Amino acid sequence: MDTSEHIHTLEAEGRLLAVAAEEAGPDAKVPTCPGWEVRDLLRHTGMVHRWAATFVAEGHTSYHPDGGLPDLDGGELLAWFRAGHRALVETLATAPPDVACWSFLPALSPLAFWARRQAHETAVHRVDAESARGGKPETIGTDFAVDGIDELLCGFHARPRSKVRTEEPRVLRVRATDTDAVWTVRISADPPVTERDDAGEADCEVSGPAARLYLSLWNRLPFPRATGDSSLTALWREKSGVT
Repeated sequence: MDTSEHIHTLEAEGRLLAVAAEEAGPDAKVPTCPGWEVRDLLRHTGMVHRWAATFVAEGHTSYHPDGGLPDLDGGELLAWFRAGHRALVETLATAPPDVACWSFLPALSPLAFWARRQAHETAVHRVDAESARGGKPETIGTDFAVDGIDELLCGFHARPRSKVRTEEPRVLRVRATDTDAVWTVRISADPPVTERDDAGEADCEVSGPAARLYLSLWNRLPFPRATGDSSLTALWREKSGVT
């Protein structure tokens, strides 16, 4: 997916998140984020949107702290979220392609990184808002889901801060059954190493439609199908949270 596609997806996902949050109400529990209510979800995602936009708009070339969570609730909080989402979309859509700023995962450019990261940040939290509202959730496109799985496995969990580790080397395979995408995740005492293939034997394989795997790997849904050593799926559930 290119940057313009990510920005378009970010715009759509943020609108859907706001609609679901408004329909659920600020007091609604968020089943996919235990301990959170919808107000927490809006405060967190709105803060992240503003934090991301600051890097691109102001050109910070090193880490810059976020602005904290707002002391808002109800209609004011929802309006604040919508305003921040619109500002982020506008910032990304109008930024020069070669804008120089800080980012924290490999990407073709800082702009490409922030558009991709915020599209997936918002999509996952849109699912959270829909879980609070109940009813049928909106779908996630296969290509976007594959892109998000790749970001998670080859980006987030390639970093030294990943806690998905084992003393004895193990292999987890992730296979999308509705496309040809497959990943082999080699887990050891070091950060996981992910290859985009299905070479060699795996101790455990998780498989299913890409959109379902995407949400499963972000710990929003159970894995649709898992074969082999179940301790690896338990390890993922326990240790794969991203901060």
